[in-house]
Amino acid sequence: MKRILFLLASLAICLPLFSQEYVGDSCTALMVGKKASTDGSVMTSHTCDGRYRTWVQWEPAADYEPGAMHPVLRGTMHTKFRGDTTGVKLMGEIPQVAHTYAYLNTAYPCLNEKQLAIGETTFGGPDTLVNKAGWFTIEELERVALQRCDNARDAIRLMGSLAEQYGYGDGGECLTVADKNEVWQFEIVGVGKDKIGAAWVAKRVPDDHVAISANIPRIGKINRKDKDMMASANVEQVAKDNALWDGKGEFVFWKYFNTNYAKGRNFHDREWFILNKLAPSLGLTYDMDELPFSVKPDKLVDIRDVMAIYRETYEGTDFDMTRNVKLARSATKQHPADTVVSPVANPWLTTTMRNTLNTIAPGTVEFRRTVAVAWCAYSHITQLRSWLPDEVGGVCWLSLDNPGQSPRIPVFCGTTTLPKAFEICGQKQYVPDCALWQYRRANKLATLSWQSTKKGFNKEILALENLALDGAPTGAVSTAALNAYTEYIYQESVRRWQALEDKYWLQFGSGF
Repeated sequence: MKRILFLLASLAICLPLFSQEYVGDSCTALMVGKKASTDGSVMTSHTCDGRYRTWVQWEPAADYEPGAMHPVLRGTMHTKFRGDTTGVKLMGEIPQVAHTYAYLNTAYPCLNEKQLAIGETTFGGPDTLVNKAGWFTIEELERVALQRCDNARDAIRLMGSLAEQYGYGDGGECLTVADKNEVWQFEIVGVGKDKIGAAWVAKRVPDDHVAISANIPRIGKINRKDKDMMASANVEQVAKDNALWDGKGEFVFWKYFNTNYAKGRNFHDREWFILNKLAPSLGLTYDMDELPFSVKPDKLVDIRDVMAIYRETYEGTDFDMTRNVKLARSATKQHPADTVVSPVANPWLTTTMRNTLNTIAPGTVEFRRTVAVAWCAYSHITQLRSWLPDEVGGVCWLSLDNPGQSPRIPVFCGTTTLPKAFEICGQKQYVPDCALWQYRRANKLATLSWQSTKKGFNKEILALENLALDGAPTGAVSTAALNAYTEYIYQESVRRWQALEDKYWLQFGSGF
């Protein structure tokens, strides 16, 4: 049946900033081992999907006197600027160390000066395990690890021990912890509503493999004798005490701590799509109960490949949300009748728009949670390179707003200051000059007629990507030079996205 969906244009005008899917289905973290990448980089990554803060700042290294204490905070992910204490709660204090490393203070802290990097995804876990009296949330574990550790193994041990001692007060979480030699997946849950502690497991991704975490636990059997695996001593007992496992048969972590909507298997669309994309020769099928924890890619993975994956919306595949959004054209003498994708069809349609379309023409749009989502606050892809000085060896490719549309700004381990526009969060207020809104204005306009704007939009994304990658320093340079390079790429991106915004206002000046 031909669907004439001219109502899309008027619906598009009502496009809100965020879809309704982000709750419980947020964040994607891809990991790449050093022998799986084209240049020997270790990579980890993260999309922070939801209305989390977007202000970002490098926190300097510091020295402390004996007896100093470190405050453990809760509620820092929704503040408007550094130093904002609205909604922030002091949970307690732990002994401070003599020296802390500089780190990149994103909502989920992600990189330090020693090339230690962390990505994150939430998998929830059973509510019966969550005790809000526990001091540590996942972002505070990340913060302390980045301040105190220079390698992934030590970071995992520290986070596990702190959560066990002072209590883990968060839902089930996965951290993808990487240094310049290896990358690990760390999964953690609480131990009960009235109990202080934590249960956790960590598994190393083989050097020649890639792995993916996307809102579901993926670590399976626990082997504490394996040097590439770690776990708290209480994991199995916690599952028994909370009636998650009857103690019979082999214990599999993901099976007993998984409450996400894919219960009964260890993957969603994103895990299957990405692993299949990178290793198609394995013939992974969507009807499997379990996907491998990691896979060896058919070809080495480049940083550009990872950036492209984070723009992925499945267009052109069976998961494409725009494939049935068609506009029928009548036959003319010059052109036969045909059916084309509607100009306003885009992979980021809101729930209201999808429901409206499906009311008009049932089955028009089936929701698929894509890698790139319109409700993303920020994302990062972090490269760690052992053969370079730490200052330039570690680089966080930072993006604000939708990763399918926004450019990536390089922030190096040796960077000490970011452009002033990164000081203010734009999630709860419209601040024209803050970094988030420099991209969001053009991004949202483009989706109103995505089929007509995406070619030019993608051209700008790739041009900025090539500019930033090709000119990035790869040797010893001064701190001032690194700060200047970040500033240069940021300002160039702002200029280009302002030009896109201006272009779209002219294009849509008479309506959408």
